Amino acid sequence: MDDRHLVEKTVSREEILRGRFLHAVRDTVELPDGSRATREFVVHPGAVAVIPLLDDGRVVLERQYRHPMDGVMIEFPAGKLDPGEDRLLCARRELEEETGYTAREWAHAGMLHPVISYSTEFIDIWFARGLVPGPQRLDQGEFLEVFTATPQELLDWCRTGRVTDAKTLIGALWLQNVLSGAWSLDWQS
Repeated sequence: MDDRHLVEKTVSREEILRGRFLHAVRDTVELPDGSRATREFVVHPGAVAVIPLLDDGRVVLERQYRHPMDGVMIEFPAGKLDPGEDRLLCARRELEEETGYTAREWAHAGMLHPVISYSTEFIDIWFARGLVPGPQRLDQGEFLEVFTATPQELLDWCRTGRVTDAKTLIGALWLQNVLSGAWSLDWQS
């Protein structure tokens, strides 16, 4: 497809905020019709989310307080990529740090862009199986509770609105399709 009639060209960029976690910019862009507009967005290095599968069919989840939501959220383990970090290595690191589990096998499912209107963030989705329990290694100031649920319980929570986190909703979609046999995964050790 030819997308030239839709593409905006960046003319200039202004930094709005550079914090420890957030980096926000304002671009001036030239629109396809030649006029100009501004676009404000968050520049994000990317992240991973892990769908950990226990041998008995349950999945490993977390409950964590999220300040912007002012509430405890149910989520799959996830975390931000460090500069230059390999995505699978990040998934392995985050799973072990947050849950204590290591995995014998991994499969890349796909990628999602959770908020395309105001962030460059992408989240790589990984499946992990052959889980071996171990100690958590939470970051300083990180507090979360690890628990397990059946895939059906997770899907019910997605349907009823108990789970609203985008990466977990998309992870549940992947999980449902993998378990039904509609989608396949390429597992690696």
